Amino acid sequence: MIQIQAALFWSYAIGATFALSAGRQLQWWERSVRGQGPRTRSRAADPYLALTLLFAAVMLVPTGLFLLWQNPSWATMHVARDHDGVWAGLVLFYAGGIIVATLLGFLAARLFVLVGAGYWAYLQTVGGHFLLFGILIHGWDGHGYRRLLTTGRDAYADWPRESVVNNVLDFLTSGTFLALLILGAGVVGTMLATEIGWLLEGWRLPGADEDRKVARVAAVAVAAAGVYGLPFVGALAASALVRLLGWPAGLALFAALAGVVLLPRRSPVRLLYGLVGVPHRHWRADVELIRAA
Repeated sequence: MIQIQAALFWSYAIGATFALSAGRQLQWWERSVRGQGPRTRSRAADPYLALTLLFAAVMLVPTGLFLLWQNPSWATMHVARDHDGVWAGLVLFYAGGIIVATLLGFLAARLFVLVGAGYWAYLQTVGGHFLLFGILIHGWDGHGYRRLLTTGRDAYADWPRESVVNNVLDFLTSGTFLALLILGAGVVGTMLATEIGWLLEGWRLPGADEDRKVARVAAVAVAAAGVYGLPFVGALAASALVRLLGWPAGLALFAALAGVVLLPRRSPVRLLYGLVGVPHRHWRADVELIRAA
């Protein structure tokens, strides 16, 4: 339900976020698959993976194709003017690519969660959302936000002639925005409900309270800020640096700053991540919890 150039990154981020939200459940599932005795469960039968792919297939793909049909110019960031400008193969690759990107994001984050590197699973969500916001805010030429807030090529070309307020009002009163509002309520609402629900479910499993350092409401707020707020602020900062210093110097400086913020063991982001209570041990750990349960 967003512009095609950013859709795959969003799908990857959604898959990674779903896996991170269900991290504790995924560890328990892995123990049940690879426990002692005959294998009674298959990794392919993982309900969290199945529900993630179902979300991509039922929510992301149909809404994206609807917007592509309703307004191909907006959906392609004005690369295409109308339906004649959209290659039929693009529709096929878009539909399949959304599901594949979601799958890859889920599998990458699940791998990190299972080996006790949950923070690196979290970085998958940060990276995916950063690229999403970076395209929407800056794009390939610094005009990403203009393409986002205009419904057609003519409106995009006329942007400099109007005030920012008028341009935004024109977009907010368009049929494209109305479609985004209605579809977004369903897609984003379902996405957030799933992520929060899986976090709450995981916290009810044995040992979860030992990892979570704050109340559940505060933990959800911290998780939302880390998954969505931090990448958005990062995309704004990257855009500002690129505008001031140019692409090479701006991106190099931003990468250095991002490394300082994200990678050190005592960084503020790691500290906040530790408050949420996502598993930080290998899936083989705490076997006694299963026996006690």
